[in-house]
Amino acid sequence: MAFRGNLLVVLVLAASAIATGKSARLELVPAAPGASMAERAMDDRHRHTYITQKIASGRGGSRRVAAEVGASAVSLPVSSGAYAGTGQYFVKFLVGTPAQEFALVADTGSDLTWVKCNGAGGATPPGRVFRPADSKSWAPIPCSSDTCKLDVPFSLANCSAPTSPCAYDYRYKEGSAGARGVVGTDSATIALPDGKMVQMQDVVLGCSSTHDGQSFQAADGVISLGNSKISFASRAAARYGGSFSYCLVDHLAPRDATGYLAFGPGPAPKDSTPAAQTQLLLDPKMPFYGVKVEAIHVAGKALDIPAEVWDATKNGGTILDSGTTLTVLATPAYKAVVAALSTHLAGVPTVAFHPFEHCYNWTARRPGAPEIPKLAVQFAGSARLEPPAKSYVIDVKPGVKCIGVQEGESPGLSVIGNILQQEHLWEFDLKNRLVRFKQSTCTR
Repeated sequence: MAFRGNLLVVLVLAASAIATGKSARLELVPAAPGASMAERAMDDRHRHTYITQKIASGRGGSRRVAAEVGASAVSLPVSSGAYAGTGQYFVKFLVGTPAQEFALVADTGSDLTWVKCNGAGGATPPGRVFRPADSKSWAPIPCSSDTCKLDVPFSLANCSAPTSPCAYDYRYKEGSAGARGVVGTDSATIALPDGKMVQMQDVVLGCSSTHDGQSFQAADGVISLGNSKISFASRAAARYGGSFSYCLVDHLAPRDATGYLAFGPGPAPKDSTPAAQTQLLLDPKMPFYGVKVEAIHVAGKALDIPAEVWDATKNGGTILDSGTTLTVLATPAYKAVVAALSTHLAGVPTVAFHPFEHCYNWTARRPGAPEIPKLAVQFAGSARLEPPAKSYVIDVKPGVKCIGVQEGESPGLSVIGNILQQEHLWEFDLKNRLVRFKQSTCTR
């Protein structure tokens, strides 16, 4: 299946606690609930549509063109966008020579890293902007190059002269968020665990003169963590041990709490609990990270969900996505999960809260009322994700909890969002096509 994905929680990029050796680290800060859960749910629906359409176009074999005529580790500081009213995680990113600092959305579904730019044509966007003319290491990528024609997502068909810069119109959803500009290469400055700074040369970078969408009002752009030849994650992982990892703190954690994103292996974990692992399903046409789900359990019982829901060859399947807040399940899986959870919570007073189907007045819950049952996601290879109850029966406002999953299409793609991933360390071993995960406090 073609798989290539935005985080609601704040991340701190750090060395992987699963592997051994040195690694590169980026810091991520947890987001506060600046955006309402209804707004985040709507953003998730837009994103799910975008991902589904992108995968469908990849299955058809079409190139994504716009319709218009070692062994050390590195780290970058990251903070949550929730304080700015968005549902993404931000990472501090230094680019250019001399280095210019930006706050970028960390996104496993993006294959192009881009920043708001001055000098790519069009009006200068508000806020911090990258000025390529001020960077000694900036080099435009020509539109006639293979990189532009084959690797840059949504590159424009126009190429008036072989040396003209490669242009793109990156749409995250038709009529919604997107960015437009030109592509080049530049250096990125990264901090090693010992505090030393190193430069990565020839990082593919989009210089966006125009952009739209709520996510980009507070952020300066996107750092690409998707599976792609030109993504920052793929290039950094290749240099620093073949893997990258992240750990998300509770999305409602205090503002000073941080998670992390790391490239390369890190120091041995403090606890000896082994990590679970399952195969990554990767497709070179897409940036998403696919996994094979075999079952979902509630209160120890496997739910009756048709196998084709998890079958990518039958237009189903599942991806892990840092850019989606709430987990989205194809209709048969959604109905089974919601029915099982709501049955166990039948004794708790209900309350309406858009857009969720099942919400509860937790302050009116009587002593002895049912507890939230355990939910587990079973992956291929006996890997089992057992998230804390707060990750699937979520707090939406003081005293109110809702079953925090959304219904997708059927047949259709299911997406494990960042709230369900929180308080776990996730290591994406791109070299061996494996993803490993284990519970973690996400503290350094």
